[in-house]
Amino acid sequence: MLKHRGFPGRLPGTDFQFTIRRANKKGATPIVRRERFRDRKAPDKRADAGFMAALIQCFGDEPFERGNLDAGRLSWLIGREVQPVGKLNPTDYEQMLRVDMKRAEASFPELFAAEPEQFDWDDVDWGDDDDWDEDED
Repeated sequence: MLKHRGFPGRLPGTDFQFTIRRANKKGATPIVRRERFRDRKAPDKRADAGFMAALIQCFGDEPFERGNLDAGRLSWLIGREVQPVGKLNPTDYEQMLRVDMKRAEASFPELFAAEPEQFDWDDVDWGDDDDWDEDED
């Protein structure tokens, strides 16, 4: 089983796991497509977004091996934002996967949002006394 070095092990500050430590002796846990209903809890949605952000940061749209990525976390994304390369073998640690960037952007627009506009407050001319009070003599 390939271990993805540098990939976050979990969502910071939570128990949402992103990777596993070692291969299962009985075989890889199957990846099973899970439905994401609208009423899912905010922490679950945040975990999905965090995992997707980590996938995009580490792999972009290039194919990657499943390796030590958590099957449960992949199951929330498989068949939508994460696509198998070739035929899916849900119990293979060597299964190649790829992030579908168009679907990822549609599902997680906050990950693709541009930086908000930055204002340079130092450029504002606050010292103009001409506009303050026209009634003064």
